[in-house]
Amino acid sequence: MATTTIETDTELSAVNSILGAIGQAPITQLKDNSGNITNNNPEIQFIYNLLRDANVDTQAEGWHFNRERHLPFDKDSNTNKIAISADILKLDLPDNWSRRHYNFVRRGGFLYDKITHTDTFPDMGATIELDVIKLYNYDDLPPVFKRYITYRAARTAATQLVANPQLVQLLGQQEALSRASVMEYECNQGNHSMFGFEDDTAYQTYQPWRNLRR
Repeated sequence: MATTTIETDTELSAVNSILGAIGQAPITQLKDNSGNITNNNPEIQFIYNLLRDANVDTQAEGWHFNRERHLPFDKDSNTNKIAISADILKLDLPDNWSRRHYNFVRRGGFLYDKITHTDTFPDMGATIELDVIKLYNYDDLPPVFKRYITYRAARTAATQLVANPQLVQLLGQQEALSRASVMEYECNQGNHSMFGFEDDTAYQTYQPWRNLRR
């Protein structure tokens, strides 16, 4: 049976969607092979920045796809520092709400403790586990998030570049609908529970239909 191939959104298609939303012509190239912006049009660069900002703002909320628990970070044996890359948007110790021995943030590219006021940890082990929210490139996002980010950036572009309140309202409605799709995706993929069960655990919930089946 033949496989159906559907290309997912890219940054170029997202920028063209935003351009189309505000009545502008599409472009054929956004970046070169090295990932650098090749279009010198200030409006294109402005729209690309809106897309990038919407991407960061959306991912910073923390979702199932970009949240990782107990991610190991290695300590440099010479400096006793723990490097934290720029793609880490948020970090915390697992279960830090109940154990307040540390209060970690990212500062100067390294892990920093606000309680001891230091970024060196000579007494800590070689590896520490953190709960993090990571930033991913637009092309690596789930499709529903790509659409939401595009509509979010399009509404912002229409607000700042086009004097048309009706268009802004229409794009706002599209953004709201795509936000609903994002929330549905999050609920289905995250398997969230009010009891807060950890990953790699098993729990059989109460299922009323089993009693009705008798």
